[in-house]
Amino acid sequence: MKRILLSAFILLMSASCRTPQTPENPFFCAWETPYGVPPFDKIEPEHFMPAFERAMSLHDAEIDAIVSNHDEPTFENVVLAYDRSGRMLEQVGLVFGMLCEAESNERLRALQEEAMPLLTAHSDKIGMNEALFAKVKAVYDRRSEFGLGADETRLLEETYRGFVRSGALLDAERKARLKAINEELALVSVKFGANLLAENNKFVLELASDDLDGLPNNARELARDKAQELGRNGKYVFTLHKPSLIPLLTYSKRRDLREKAYKAYLNRGNNGDEYDNKQLVDDFVRLRTEKAHLLGYPSYAAYVTDGEMAGTPAAVYALLDEIWTPALKKAKEELAEMEALFKADYPEGTFASWDWWYYAEKLRKKNYSLDEEMLTPYFSLENVQTGVFFLANRLYGITFRPIAVPVYHPDVTAYQVLDADESHLGVIYFDYFPREGKSQGAWCGNYVEQSYDDQGNRIAPVVSIVANFTRPTRNAPALLTMDEAETLFHEFGHALHFLFHDVKYRGLTEVEGDFVELPSQVMENWAFEPEMLRQYAVHYRSDEVIPQHLVEKMRRSALFNQGFQTTELIAASLSDMDIHSIEEYEPLDVVAFERRALNEKRGLIPQIEPRYRYPYFSHIFDGGYSAGYYFYTWAEVLDKDAFEAFRESGDLFDKKTAARFRRLLSRGGSEDGMTLYRTFRGKDPDKTAMLVARGLMERPAPAADSLAAAPIEELPAPKE
Repeated sequence: MKRILLSAFILLMSASCRTPQTPENPFFCAWETPYGVPPFDKIEPEHFMPAFERAMSLHDAEIDAIVSNHDEPTFENVVLAYDRSGRMLEQVGLVFGMLCEAESNERLRALQEEAMPLLTAHSDKIGMNEALFAKVKAVYDRRSEFGLGADETRLLEETYRGFVRSGALLDAERKARLKAINEELALVSVKFGANLLAENNKFVLELASDDLDGLPNNARELARDKAQELGRNGKYVFTLHKPSLIPLLTYSKRRDLREKAYKAYLNRGNNGDEYDNKQLVDDFVRLRTEKAHLLGYPSYAAYVTDGEMAGTPAAVYALLDEIWTPALKKAKEELAEMEALFKADYPEGTFASWDWWYYAEKLRKKNYSLDEEMLTPYFSLENVQTGVFFLANRLYGITFRPIAVPVYHPDVTAYQVLDADESHLGVIYFDYFPREGKSQGAWCGNYVEQSYDDQGNRIAPVVSIVANFTRPTRNAPALLTMDEAETLFHEFGHALHFLFHDVKYRGLTEVEGDFVELPSQVMENWAFEPEMLRQYAVHYRSDEVIPQHLVEKMRRSALFNQGFQTTELIAASLSDMDIHSIEEYEPLDVVAFERRALNEKRGLIPQIEPRYRYPYFSHIFDGGYSAGYYFYTWAEVLDKDAFEAFRESGDLFDKKTAARFRRLLSRGGSEDGMTLYRTFRGKDPDKTAMLVARGLMERPAPAADSLAAAPIEELPAPKE
């Protein structure tokens, strides 16, 4: 259905911030903050429920006004009025949702359990409102008579389709059951996320100084700082947060410690205790399968993909299967090389999944004379951020100015984003470091969504990048790994997508899920290009630009370990599709299901685990990627092909190509994703560049009359 978006909700409200009966609530009045950012210094957890209750009441009144209007249904009095409704609810929901991920606490988690079923019921009440849908359908059925423009036609079609996918065509009994399912799913999602947050935080591996053999100084410093934070002076503490876990797996010579940490990571949500998520996974499958059946689909995967570029699960499997076989073959070749090193250390041992990082790093040193310790001094967080700012300026002419605005945590910084003509484009927050109230991983979202108010004024977005990067130590700034540096480029691509939005109607903001990673992943292509590295990869102590011999080593090792990385990614995508392609639910042993799907059916070797196992697969259970983890791979076809457009121009910073790509970003969901892409590229996407980048095929020789690679099998055409 419609997502929660922002506009000037104050116009809908009659109450002021403070009355004799009502305590001050920042959501009850206009924000007098710079650039319209949320007043984080005034927002408290107790403000959310009153704000949600008032916002839902206002939304109900707006819907009632549409339904009770006795004039003939038109685009303006039905579809446009509906698109303009619910603005306050959107704003409260954006702030609440982002804070629950970035800065959660017991009060917010309790509020989630209280609020999410209520919000879901409210959404269902509107989505299944028969009188409202009758008016939408009346306009839809006569759409050819209204002389609508392209944007208006798409808004009408997407609005109608959203109601249908929300159950508007069901009878009363099935609507009631769908509402109950949605409310239960909302609660299961909250519980899943809360359990995972607890699991991420509870593991503590306390070590003494003689346990640290092999670990670099920066990892030791971070572990010592964490121990001091926990009151364990003189010790070194490692956790399951990636900046702590990955160095341990990569460098520790203690195989028993690597095993202990990695098993703890793999078994999150699978320990048979109060935080065990296996029953919740079973609940997700049961409820989602029933929901799909109610809506006329054989499986939940069929329901999801029907709304995406892929169109069907079969199209998704075709792409994943094409990559799986060569990726697994390459991973086995990598394993064979590492096993030779492993046997030198453990002649009678068996190589296990917790050995992969350690021996991969050994192999990289052996084959390329390169390791992360040589590179991280050139990737200070400040320098990498400078690099993404430089890239955005070179491509699009935009600039970034630090500003003092309210923030929700002292770690957070903010910048005003100025367009090439120095007009205000938006605000971006950066929240980089791990803490107990923050979910794992990295993401980008909005506190304020781009929209237009009723007077036609653009409301600028307020965007936030949230990550869990390596913290600074007492002796060094935050020094990022190559993966972390690439992640910042990735999330910054999402931010540019939001900042460039210039969408006329709120209902046209969303793009297809398998399109949404294109703007982020395309930015990764610049991260380690030599010309980019010369701009930002500067040694944090000596100010020396990264030397050419290191750049050359990075280039030669670019395909190193790609078999492993691709295999674990595709394994997770396949396990997601498999569990959501179930057509007839039976109680699940989720661990056995995963083993059968990946190891027995597809031959995944035991030395590689899927990137995510079901009990902690947040993307697909309490995130927005259910039956959609394939999005990253589908979008990679697009992003690698899009970057070829810059290569073909002869200039990786070509402003004309960038201008065409910015137009693609600015349109949001005003056109379907494949149409937007073809308009930018002038042709269908070609999988060649993606397969070459993954090391799964050789780059073809250029055709005599063209620099472009010969096309291979196309992705499906957009659905009508």
